Amino acid sequence: MRRIVVTNNVSLDGVMQAPGRPDEDTRDGFDRGGWAVPYTDPVLGEKMGQGMASTGALLLGRRTYQDFAGFWPHQTDNPFTPVLDRLTKYVASTTLTAPLPWANSVLLDGDAVAAVAALRRQDGPDIAVLGSGELVRSLAPHGLIDAYVLVVHPLVLGAGRRLFPDGGHPARLTLVESVTTTTGVVIATYEPA
Repeated sequence: MRRIVVTNNVSLDGVMQAPGRPDEDTRDGFDRGGWAVPYTDPVLGEKMGQGMASTGALLLGRRTYQDFAGFWPHQTDNPFTPVLDRLTKYVASTTLTAPLPWANSVLLDGDAVAAVAALRRQDGPDIAVLGSGELVRSLAPHGLIDAYVLVVHPLVLGAGRRLFPDGGHPARLTLVESVTTTTGVVIATYEPA
């Protein structure tokens, strides 16, 4: 059985919106994008690289897929682009149509929960979910998340879309690993209790 591993940058107040760049996600007037970039260090890079090395595929929601597909294939000066290009990218969307533009992208047919449950039953390496907050929130109540790797940044944003919003599905988790970076970021890995 494959594991579904969610990896997300979050602020101390749980915001996950637009960690990478100012124009990444400006929904609801969010003007604090790019907040995670100043906290990058070799420890974080090494830990994220280890995660990518154990990932056999990506699972992305529509918004994250479109953002990644518009950005990563054009970044030629970093080690992540070739890895992301090679990986199979499963995309949960009811509005996109195949064929998808980014190499090795597969549009999931039908209901995302059922499609992800079928992927999870297959043998193979982990499937990483990056960003994709709405997708994560739809999978969690069905027990389809096997681990959360939360990259917790030492700042409070005060606004923005949160990974776990009010009224979400309750869950008990167990901390299985934590790493602290030189910039005060805590990389915490949790699994269902």
